[in-house]
Amino acid sequence: MAYDEDLADRIRELVGGESGLTEKKMFGGLAFLLNGHMAVAASGQGGVLVRVDPATAAGLAVHADVEPMVMRGRELAGWLRIPTDVVGTKRDLSTWVQRGVSFARSLPPK
Repeated sequence: MAYDEDLADRIRELVGGESGLTEKKMFGGLAFLLNGHMAVAASGQGGVLVRVDPATAAGLAVHADVEPMVMRGRELAGWLRIPTDVVGTKRDLSTWVQRGVSFARSLPPK
């Protein structure tokens, strides 16, 4: 499954003004990186992938249908999968994108 291009455009609209922004096809989707660190992605499996502080990920995963990202049967610490219907509004998407941007900004540039 290809990533949702409309969702990628919505994310791009929110992060377009960020310094150090690059886009890269990853995980079958389109990732948005800040200074080399992935912040958020339009997933090839649908929805959004968001990178957050691993210490807060479990608390955020209690939100409606939000779950840890699993790759090859293994849960990835600090990565969350957000279904498309949870980010249906600009406000909801912005909340998750900001979480990813904030965490990526907290890391030293690559």
